[in-house]
Amino acid sequence: MGTMIQDCRLTEADFRGRLFRDVPGQMKGNNDVLNLTRPDIISDIHRKYLEAGADIIETNTFSSQRISQADYHLEAHSREIARQGAVLAKEAARRFSTDAWPRFVAGSIGPTNKTCSLSPDVSSPAARAMTYDELLAAYVEQAEALIDGGVDLFLIETIFDTLNAKCAIDACNQTMASRGAALPIMLSVTVSDLAGRTLSGQTLEAFLASVSCYDIFSVGLNCSFGARQMKPYLKQLAQKAPYYISAYPNAGLPNSMGEYDETVESMSPQIAEFVDEGLVNILGGCCGTTDAFIRSYYQLSQGKRPHVPQPKPRTLWLSGLELLDVTPEVNFVNVGERCNVAGSRKFLRLIKEKKYDEALDIARRQVEDGALVIDVNMDDGLLDAEAEMVTFLNLIASEPDIARVPVMIDSSKWDVVLAGLKCVQGKCIVNSISLKEGEETFLAHAHDVKRFGAAVVVMCFDEQGQAATYERRIEIAERAYRLLTEKAGFNPPDIIFDPNVLAIATGMEEHDDYAVNFIRATHWIKANLPGAHVSGGVSNLSFSFRGNNYIREAMHAVFLYHAIREGMDFGIVNPATKVTYSDIPADHLQIIEDVVLNRRKNAAEDLIELAEHIKAEQLALQEASQGNGAATPLPTVEAWRQDDLHARLVYALRKGIATHLDEDLHEALEQYPHAVDIIEGPLMDGMNKVGELFGSGKMFLPQVVKTARTMKQAVAILQPYIEAEKAGSAASAGRIILATVKGDVHDIGKNIVSVVLACNNFEMVDMGVMVPPGHIVKKAIETQADIVGLSGLITPSLDEMVNTAVEMKRAGLTIPILIGGATTSQLHVALKIAPHYDGPVVWTKDAAQCVLASARLLNPTERPKFEQELADKYEVLRTQYAQEQQHILSLEEARKNKLQLF
Repeated sequence: MGTMIQDCRLTEADFRGRLFRDVPGQMKGNNDVLNLTRPDIISDIHRKYLEAGADIIETNTFSSQRISQADYHLEAHSREIARQGAVLAKEAARRFSTDAWPRFVAGSIGPTNKTCSLSPDVSSPAARAMTYDELLAAYVEQAEALIDGGVDLFLIETIFDTLNAKCAIDACNQTMASRGAALPIMLSVTVSDLAGRTLSGQTLEAFLASVSCYDIFSVGLNCSFGARQMKPYLKQLAQKAPYYISAYPNAGLPNSMGEYDETVESMSPQIAEFVDEGLVNILGGCCGTTDAFIRSYYQLSQGKRPHVPQPKPRTLWLSGLELLDVTPEVNFVNVGERCNVAGSRKFLRLIKEKKYDEALDIARRQVEDGALVIDVNMDDGLLDAEAEMVTFLNLIASEPDIARVPVMIDSSKWDVVLAGLKCVQGKCIVNSISLKEGEETFLAHAHDVKRFGAAVVVMCFDEQGQAATYERRIEIAERAYRLLTEKAGFNPPDIIFDPNVLAIATGMEEHDDYAVNFIRATHWIKANLPGAHVSGGVSNLSFSFRGNNYIREAMHAVFLYHAIREGMDFGIVNPATKVTYSDIPADHLQIIEDVVLNRRKNAAEDLIELAEHIKAEQLALQEASQGNGAATPLPTVEAWRQDDLHARLVYALRKGIATHLDEDLHEALEQYPHAVDIIEGPLMDGMNKVGELFGSGKMFLPQVVKTARTMKQAVAILQPYIEAEKAGSAASAGRIILATVKGDVHDIGKNIVSVVLACNNFEMVDMGVMVPPGHIVKKAIETQADIVGLSGLITPSLDEMVNTAVEMKRAGLTIPILIGGATTSQLHVALKIAPHYDGPVVWTKDAAQCVLASARLLNPTERPKFEQELADKYEVLRTQYAQEQQHILSLEEARKNKLQLF
């Protein structure tokens, strides 16, 4: 629309017309006002697009709301500008519509010229140029006008801030409800750079999570890029989104003069790739394109198969700046508990004293320690909880290292919850709603949660009070689940039940079954309420032992071990906890498990005695240390320092303790011939132990992430010595690119491989994590790489490795690919990756195999033999797999054998 208007060579008088002669300032550039001053020009543009073959035309209303129109002093006229824009488009569409070929009008809703997620003042990160409610009022007015003008659907486009987009969706839904209308909603995002993020910092996957609760017709991309640059991100949407896909790119990137160089002839083959590869359902053009482009797109799309949307997600999608997909591989979502004024006296003090930088440091440490979600609670009698919630969430949004994870908005005051929801662009969690005020209030709160696109924690309370028994817990959970799924329209994975973690070992016998009833209820919920999750505030369990951190952490570790095995997949816990299930001495473990699982009477008395014994030991050690002024650590925590060097390093890696790394590694440098031997020896042993514990459910993911940080610190300490040893060695053995594939943030193994290969004279180019296929191909060509190494830990990474191999082949590359990571296998390489690539693809089990495989691949004599060995092995694997599949009936054959009852 903008390009076509510019081609008309209009003057200031055209924009002012007779209506706005006395309005101050320049009016030219306010294209929307032409709906009133030169409707003939706008109608003619619509006609040209319809003649070119457009099925959908969009209204000339991109900026037709009072926030944008205020720049031209026309906010009072914004409603009429929007309504008339819809009328003009609808009249044009009606003239061209037939029963065989209907034409539709999309009401264009732009992002405005302000953002709800970013501060306009670099010195005041909590400030905002407008509030959610101000933007909502403007969007409601625009949506009403568009409906009055007759639009067939809404198009919320050029989205650069997801919070603005959520507000526009909210406005459209509210307006449709009030007008009794039901119009499809299209969303179109613009990415701000080649990193594939929006201006407000979200990845496309995080954006999809943010809008996953809404009833959306399509998502897509527009503006920013031309078709060639847009394609990788379009593929990303097409592979993930459960919606139709739209694309309307610019005519390439603007040149130094701000003009667009792509022509119909140069652009159409690129658009044809979108169509031929089944990436899109809706095509169009943005900046620099005209009706001639649409005519070509119409012709090239005829008879082609459209994109098929992905299934609706069966897992819970959450997001901050990045996606958290709560798949079974995640195992347990650690919700950081320290940004809670009710649970942390230090955090409360910092908020009261307005020391927000220090309060943010607490949130940052929570993320660094492995929290996958940050719980924020401002409920205190002496605080303005609503104002503090808004301030802190706005501050978090300015800190990418914190904002990358989702937020849990935690309050017992619904006004505070709503205020928090209006600050978050990602998909957050509301903690909590319950049935304690009855079904009407419960459903009203549920509709609010869904309105803002959030997931929800449901506490097991009802009109009779808090559920303490197993029977009451499951009764309330089932009732709430039916209400949320059948009346509130919730997707089951967006429901997180909290069956009430209550204190045990209180001295009251009726409390002894609290933990075991929670665990039993967890099992029932996971078995009977499909898709739902289970969470709990774990610190409540050990309230009776406050002041004895070891006992509390040990109780939490035992409780989590058993609850996670039964399906508990969320928990509000301290991510920096040092005690894991496997650390607890056998005699302590038996007592604590007896209490948690209520296996015998009087177990609580034994635990109290144990706690007093440990506390007495602690006091004695503190008194003994007063003489030399040094604090002696508890034996239960620091006894490992008495072990040999190898055992100490393994323990430090497993526990994520970096305190003594420098000391121990320098001792190791005196014992091991080479620095890399330390990595390949005790440090690798420590990481292998982590993998074993994680696999058996005795460690959860945040703890694994913590060990990864410690491994990085260890490698950083050893790096100068490794480089010094390399200085006098032979020339480069070859250049290898390493990357963790798109969608995967795990780099523990990749980092180890990189160090080991570098120590063997390979030149390493580490591209980091979440690297798209196109970036890997580009880097391989730019650096003239000899080998590309792809790493991944989660199951979706397997598909991304296939995509990368396909893109490498398309680029004409035949250099070897190394495949590694926890979910990879030689069979998958043989069946899924190698057939899509013309060069060798090698599965490597560990770092040592990477060195051997790389050396053989880059040896002219060895490579042919190695490739033949791979080909023979892969053929055997494929044949064996095919033979195994022959014993499996097809779905159709299996259905023929179903039990016949009548």
